Amino acid sequence: MEQKAIDVFRACIPLFNALSDPARQDIILLLAEQEPLSVNEIAEQSNLSRPAISHHLKIMREIQLLQIEQKGTQRYYSLSLNQSVEQLKQLIDIVESECIF
Repeated sequence: MEQKAIDVFRACIPLFNALSDPARQDIILLLAEQEPLSVNEIAEQSNLSRPAISHHLKIMREIQLLQIEQKGTQRYYSLSLNQSVEQLKQLIDIVESECIF
């Protein structure tokens, strides 16, 4: 396998790790339906604690799955999927061209 394919796979690891957690999947689906939401609004619709929600949001922010809008003292979270979608498209393209014979 070409080094570029390996690099693309490895670049996707943080995204796969973030998406593999059911709590983060729930948050993504919630934001897809009702964005933007504050940590408290997300916690109200979840069985997780506010600190747990904040932890998951931090992980998703680090890989740029979310964007934050500050309104007064509140931070509102919404999805920012363009980079992740492009990363996955790149992975699909390289798998199709390098790995499928």
